Amino acid sequence: MCCGGEGSACATADGADCCDALLCVGGRCQLPDHGPPQFSAPYACGERWTYGHHSAEVRLALDFVRSDGGETNGAPVLSSAPGVATRRFEAGGAGNYVVVEHGDGWRTYYFHLSAFSVADGAWVERGAEVGRVGTTGASSGPHLHYEQLRGSAGQTIHIEGRSLAPYPGSYFAAHLVSENACGVGGRTFSTWGADRPVHESPSLSSAVVAVLSTPTRVRVECQARGETVTAEGYTNDWWAHVPERGGYLSNIYIDDPAAHLPGVPDCP
Repeated sequence: MCCGGEGSACATADGADCCDALLCVGGRCQLPDHGPPQFSAPYACGERWTYGHHSAEVRLALDFVRSDGGETNGAPVLSSAPGVATRRFEAGGAGNYVVVEHGDGWRTYYFHLSAFSVADGAWVERGAEVGRVGTTGASSGPHLHYEQLRGSAGQTIHIEGRSLAPYPGSYFAAHLVSENACGVGGRTFSTWGADRPVHESPSLSSAVVAVLSTPTRVRVECQARGETVTAEGYTNDWWAHVPERGGYLSNIYIDDPAAHLPGVPDCP
């Protein structure tokens, strides 16, 4: 009988339907305890954010806002490590928020989102977009409230194996540049416009496997020539392979002036 690899759906808590050494956590096959996950920053590769903690915060949380000149509100929020994502809402506190279960009791929380970018119960890889920064719930302005927990106990936040303690009491005393998904192939870009379709192959006639409803950060692994697409007076026959979205997006919808994206290899 075939077994489920990491991220596969499962039904039995003892991991009977998962491959050897995996357990069923949150309905997905995951690794058992091998120490804490290697958490990455919860925002895009290369972005610089400042963070702070105030006395009203719970569970050793940190609040993040951008400090590199970019816009905080609407910025993509990325999963810090692989796991199962759950969408939640709390009107008087967290607002729209996502919980990602990483196995062995480890979870990360992402509060005050303006929008969700992941289906409830979906498996996400490190660097997958789970939402957009906002100010929903009990929030005085756009920011990302972020937590790392084991069980119900908040943990001192570690990013790339390094503790961020002692926490500063306000913004701009400390900053952190993200390495999230920087080590994977390709480059990360933003899309533009609304309802951009991701196709199964570089062709408009192939099946649509995902739709990017708003401007979104995507990792382009490689690019391939395909059917010509026309939009707002421009044409382009290059397509970006976006593996986290499961297919190809026309380069015309990538927010870069080059038809053939720089720094991205051609697909084999």
